[in-house]
Amino acid sequence: MSINYIEKYNLEPHEADRIIGMAWEDRTPFDAIEAQFGLSEDEVIDFMRRNLKRKSWERWRKRVSGRNTKHRKKRSEKVNRFVSAAQNPSTNNRIAKKKY
Repeated sequence: MSINYIEKYNLEPHEADRIIGMAWEDRTPFDAIEAQFGLSEDEVIDFMRRNLKRKSWERWRKRVSGRNTKHRKKRSEKVNRFVSAAQNPSTNNRIAKKKY
């Protein structure tokens, strides 16, 4: 983990992990990360660059570049939530396994 960001934003290790998870989620906009952790889009990009392996960062960057769901201004007006409807709040933001 990048000690600079953890110290700069007073982040706990589990919070840094949550930022990385939120950044990978397709439906979580950068605005949600900023609202919860105070990191702007540019800071999240830098945070990811410092905390992911190079290939992982390149894959993430390619994935989120231009993605409508990561940018609140590009989203449809019908979407008014931060997280995917598939997430279950009782499982600590992890998608619950379906039982068949």
